[in-house]
Amino acid sequence: MVKDTIVNGYQNAAHRSLYHALGLTEEEMQRPLIGIVSSYNEIVPGHMNLDKITEAVKLGVAMAGGTPIVFPAIAVCDGIAMGHIGMKYSLVTRDLIADSTEAMVMAHGFDGLVMIPNCDKNVPGLLMAAARLNKPTIFVSGGPMLAGRVGGKKTSLSSMFEAQGAYAAGKIDDAKLEEFVQKTCPTCGSCSGMYTANSMNCLTEVLGMGLRGNGTIPAAYSARIDLAKRAGMQIMELVKKNICARDIMTKEAIYNALTADMALGCSTNSMLHLPAIANECEVEFNLDMANEISEKTPNLCHLAPAGPTYMEDLNEAGGVYAVLKELTKKGLLNLDVMTCTGKTLGENIANAVNLDTEVIRDIDNPYTKTGGIAVLHGNLAPDGGVVKRSAVLPEMLVHEGPARVFDSEEDAMEAIMGGKIVAGDVVVIRYEGPKGGPGMREMLNPTSAIMGQGLGNSVALITDGRFSGATRGACIGHCSPEAASGGTIGLIEEGDIISINIPEYKLELKVSDEVLAERRKNFVPKTKELSGYLKRYAQLVSSGSTGAIVNQK
Repeated sequence: MVKDTIVNGYQNAAHRSLYHALGLTEEEMQRPLIGIVSSYNEIVPGHMNLDKITEAVKLGVAMAGGTPIVFPAIAVCDGIAMGHIGMKYSLVTRDLIADSTEAMVMAHGFDGLVMIPNCDKNVPGLLMAAARLNKPTIFVSGGPMLAGRVGGKKTSLSSMFEAQGAYAAGKIDDAKLEEFVQKTCPTCGSCSGMYTANSMNCLTEVLGMGLRGNGTIPAAYSARIDLAKRAGMQIMELVKKNICARDIMTKEAIYNALTADMALGCSTNSMLHLPAIANECEVEFNLDMANEISEKTPNLCHLAPAGPTYMEDLNEAGGVYAVLKELTKKGLLNLDVMTCTGKTLGENIANAVNLDTEVIRDIDNPYTKTGGIAVLHGNLAPDGGVVKRSAVLPEMLVHEGPARVFDSEEDAMEAIMGGKIVAGDVVVIRYEGPKGGPGMREMLNPTSAIMGQGLGNSVALITDGRFSGATRGACIGHCSPEAASGGTIGLIEEGDIISINIPEYKLELKVSDEVLAERRKNFVPKTKELSGYLKRYAQLVSSGSTGAIVNQK
């Protein structure tokens, strides 16, 4: 305990004087010191309510006999960073968050931790830190945004980006575009579909690191404040019982998370974050495990952008626990894993009920018999490419067409918005990977422009970058090795035929081995002039196929 190693005794008198400088009483110093990692800021819509969550957690900790101490974590809004240099700084913050949290905790010796994240890289970054530090830890997030409403229909951020594409194609006018602007994001919170933030927040429940409702209770609901108080109280139980993060985030728990990912139809970014979290837990995670689990896990949810339901609907239908209960009907989960409740996962979900079989399909009536994510292999992506197949139109599950090759997102956007992409094309965007970007930018602008222009049923997109959870369509990301590392994607020439077969997990460049070998003789990957953090990141980051983790060797 902190009081034994830092506070008590003459040798720690100097430490005590600094605690007194904080205004702490002797009584507070003798209680467990709980670090509250608050990601509150005033620029990310999903984080503007975290000050309220933080105060509620502090109250819960104090009510249960602990001393709460707050320190910050950063967060980037992927929506605001989208489509410009800012997106290069999104994924890279995952490691900054993990590293800075590690530094703060190790320097100040907390007895337990409450992590308060909400948006895309913030959740996995803090999960990585939790595993690395291996202290009693619980998560309570800020919650999802309520869906917007335009023309009587629910909307989310993906609707907004697609509206931009529709406007460029002349399908909507200025007034309709402005209506989308005003009504798409009506409250604070993480964006209202099953995008990356909500995917990872839901997976905190499956991993056992968050209480029931952590992934689905809307940010605007008072129940979110109640949840925060209960999380503050529960961390004291974890400290008392010395239940630490890696007691919860075991190999079995991570496999449970991957299974639930398939059922929920989570963002493809989970295929970056789960391997990175597993790495911190010292659990082996092979990307091909996704296909093995997907083959036996039905897709039960079609939340936006895959379908017309939203996080608020999942919450009303029974939330993540109701999805997990469906999965138990076919024995797809390990129910004996420990969780932050101090009980097993099986005990947690025993009384869960599916209240809406349209939002959460019965396991015997799934949307598809296979899971929401697929990993494709072939000569174009020997180490794999990732697609959210639950958000792919049936007619695009198998597609073959000519490559339209671009060496940056900006060049691709210019062609798409300029009407230069036509039905049947396969848009290739390269040099946007972890090293080549650097930072593996999300391609939501190009994918939304394709959908908004009515080409979603005839055009595919392939990239060594990645996609927002808001992306839908035949969009294959994480193609590895990336162009900057000498991957085949860097050898593609304009007009080459590309074959995509998602049901068979295949991604092929229809060019002979001999021709590719000849191209490779003269191939020198493009480089960029870098400085600062991005330069250091590009030198250290691993492939997207291994989670884009920063090499610690």
